[in-house]
Amino acid sequence: MKLSGAEALVGQLEREGVRHVFGVPGVQLDHVLDALARARDAGGPISYIAARHEQGAAHMAEAYARTTGRPGVCLVVPGPGVLNALTAVATGYACSSPMLCVAADIPSALSGRGLGILHELPDQDGVLASVTKWSARAESAERIPGLVRRAVRESRSGRPRPVALTIATDLLTARADTRLADPAPDGDRPERPEEASVAEIAAVLRAAHRPVLYAGGGVLASRAGAALTALAEELSAPVVMSRNAGGAVPAHHPLAFSSLAAPRLLPSADMVLVVGSRFMSPRGTALPTAPGAKVVLVNADAADLGPPRRADVTLLADARTALDDLCAVLAVLNGNGGGSQWQPGELAEVRAWCARKVESVEPQWSYVRALREAIPDDGFLVNELTQVGYLAGVGYPVHTPGTFVTPGYQGTLGYGYPSALGVKVGHPDRAVVSVNGDGGFSWNMQELATARKYGIGVTAVVFNDNAYGNVRRIQADEFEGRFIGSELASPDFVRLAESFGVPAVRAGSPAALAGALKESLGEPGPSLIEVPVGEMPSVWPLLLGGAPGSVRD
Repeated sequence: MKLSGAEALVGQLEREGVRHVFGVPGVQLDHVLDALARARDAGGPISYIAARHEQGAAHMAEAYARTTGRPGVCLVVPGPGVLNALTAVATGYACSSPMLCVAADIPSALSGRGLGILHELPDQDGVLASVTKWSARAESAERIPGLVRRAVRESRSGRPRPVALTIATDLLTARADTRLADPAPDGDRPERPEEASVAEIAAVLRAAHRPVLYAGGGVLASRAGAALTALAEELSAPVVMSRNAGGAVPAHHPLAFSSLAAPRLLPSADMVLVVGSRFMSPRGTALPTAPGAKVVLVNADAADLGPPRRADVTLLADARTALDDLCAVLAVLNGNGGGSQWQPGELAEVRAWCARKVESVEPQWSYVRALREAIPDDGFLVNELTQVGYLAGVGYPVHTPGTFVTPGYQGTLGYGYPSALGVKVGHPDRAVVSVNGDGGFSWNMQELATARKYGIGVTAVVFNDNAYGNVRRIQADEFEGRFIGSELASPDFVRLAESFGVPAVRAGSPAALAGALKESLGEPGPSLIEVPVGEMPSVWPLLLGGAPGSVRD
């Protein structure tokens, strides 16, 4: 049938199960927006959410994709629109998110000629390829459906990661005989690993006396939490979860430990199974294990199976597939090995040690505890780079896999609030809370308008110390108090939110925060809670042995 390129794009997105598209309108997208509007008016399933900035739109799409597993689509104009979206796409690359960035481009006949056409980039394809696992350009309107199908399949096959599709404006308006493609398979599962490889790892696990399982974000990306829990129970082995894997095993499980326990458990293990993690310190070195301990690495990305890590056995495999197969083999091998010698009292002591360390950091711990008290077990906490957020990374008990959202290794300051909006769009019936510092929140606070317009019921908690607190502390401790660029003139966030029509209150203590948060989560629509705070003690001696890293708020 005769379709314009824009109609083909929208029609194929519908076939791929896309239900929300996030973007900012612009002249190169006029025909796509019209195709979306006509499809909507005809009863189509896609809702378009217009953000106030492309970075906000892309963060929404990224977090939507990561927490739902469904395609998260952002739609941007070329040039500045693409560049504005890159921060979020790079975050998705770090966090294994199956998002799709659809970018318009200048007319095909003018591309690459350097004529200074509106929004022209010298190499837009190269820019997008640098932060995606797959990127393509449509060469004709007829090819658009097949490329959309390929993009969705690539985004969630193997290691999920962002993909990009560029379509020139003339192709969006061109009409051609176009056939929509059958939708991509619902998550191409990788081939099962070779039985011999799984059996080898299972034998190493069964022979171990003090096995430790170390889980990274890949476990959450593959929805492998239940399989990981089953393996831990089969082995009676403690599970250490990186800060990107919180909740892979629910925090209340006796075998679940935060990354804070790694220096206590890893040196005592005679075997470490690492699943879905880079297994590296922030300094770029492998995490230390005991001399002579067997180390097995399982990862969907071959790049994470080699140096600087040491490994006795490696397996290139999806986390859920590998864990399911290991559980099956171990069930057959039941009783044919050394058996775990971890004692419940020993593990309880490690848990108590971790709790004492976390609870010693005040007032951050009291605020983390208030958040946990108010947020339902299946509610989402979108964590930001702020003083309370740093401690939450190891101290916030996560009871449901995937409900503690971080920016991964990108450490993307300002991602939190728009990301929380994307989470809420994908999970409209669950509580979503965004924790921010005043510095980070200010990067995307314009999205309060988006939350208000679409009634997206996220509660933003803004801890306001009028500073990039971490930078200020570094300048005080390491540069003799020569402060520069770290002190902020932040607004009155309550009045700011109210100016957008968003209800807001101020909470002066952890108890007040818990009360205000419970009340806000009981009401529909967006809200904001400002928490004025002073300088807080450094959490870095606890997290990184005193290394401040490169975070700012």
